[in-house]
Amino acid sequence: MSRIGNNPVAIPEGVTVEVKDNVLTVKGKLGELTQEFSGVSITVEEGNVLVTRPSDSKEHKAKHGLYRSLVANMVLGVSTGWTKELELVGVGYRASNQGQKLDIALGFSHNIILNVAPEVKVETISEKGKNPIIKLTSFDKQLVGQVAAKIRAFRKPEPYKGKGVKFVGEQLRRKAGKSA
Repeated sequence: MSRIGNNPVAIPEGVTVEVKDNVLTVKGKLGELTQEFSGVSITVEEGNVLVTRPSDSKEHKAKHGLYRSLVANMVLGVSTGWTKELELVGVGYRASNQGQKLDIALGFSHNIILNVAPEVKVETISEKGKNPIIKLTSFDKQLVGQVAAKIRAFRKPEPYKGKGVKFVGEQLRRKAGKSA
């Protein structure tokens, strides 16, 4: 039994949810998201979105919780939005942006220039004495996570000094250095 799938998704004010031909469309003040679905039925009633499955087969149980989570993320995204913050830990690591073009210096011979999708808002914060922070904001949770993972993959945090690109608040597994 899917405990997540059984919970209804509350629709906040200013958000409209439409279901038509196995395509779910969610519109809000921040944007519009669509999602195809199969194996479950999605209904909108009394300000809630309900996800139900036709049988208790393994495939239907898996999709039940999955689509309920996707719907909840879409509804929350178009109403409040999603934010990911990345921290650049290391001497000489810098980040700046001009619109949707992100320029990152991570200790390689050349800077990395990344063109970010127009749906994702990029902001760089550089304060003296603190590590630079890249702030990504969008209404699409999947897209924000994908862009953040791509930036982090340029230089993952290493376990000895902790240098690299990490998420703000991420706990790194550190190792002791060599013993004399």
